[in-house]
Amino acid sequence: MKTQHIEPFFATLKAANPQPNTELEYTSVFELLSAVLLSAQATDVGVNKATRKLFAVANTPQQILDLGLDGLEHYIKTIGLYHSKAKHLMQTCRILVEQHQGFVPRTREALEALPGVGRKTANVVLNVAFGEPTMAVDTHIFRVGNRTGLAPGKTTLAVEMQLMKRIPPQYLVDAHHWLILHGRYVCQARKPLCWQCGVSEFCSFKPKTQKAT
Repeated sequence: MKTQHIEPFFATLKAANPQPNTELEYTSVFELLSAVLLSAQATDVGVNKATRKLFAVANTPQQILDLGLDGLEHYIKTIGLYHSKAKHLMQTCRILVEQHQGFVPRTREALEALPGVGRKTANVVLNVAFGEPTMAVDTHIFRVGNRTGLAPGKTTLAVEMQLMKRIPPQYLVDAHHWLILHGRYVCQARKPLCWQCGVSEFCSFKPKTQKAT
């Protein structure tokens, strides 16, 4: 993607969705952290279905610990990899209680020290909960970054670094939401919906797909 096309690319996405947000449901920083931890290799819809029931009975680190591992697994068993995710969430809750007075830390180093929390999850929490200009590169953003030419890279970290470098500062805080939603609903993996894409004129993907007749 040509440098001069980046600003109008994001201006167009912003005009269509001025206040984007994550599709994960949460009412606190801890609920957000838990939902993101549970969302690895799972859909937001599936995670929300489970956490609505879980958070109704336990939505603090201590309450999750009080459930016990078996109790937690009961609520999240519909989510893929729930055994390991339950174990990680329990370990994370114990650290939050013992080392952070039950609060979610605000630094990348402390977040990434939590079991089951990698760079992507830390980026989501830092961005969504604390308003920091971070870029959580999931499969959607990785695909959009490469396909559009906005941020080509062979690894998620390479794409993240390119995006942080190329996206104009005024769009950085909301950029990862716009890119995830664009990848999820328009620039889809199997066949991008180029004929209904509002930013196709700025995208370097060729040839553009046509609507089936």
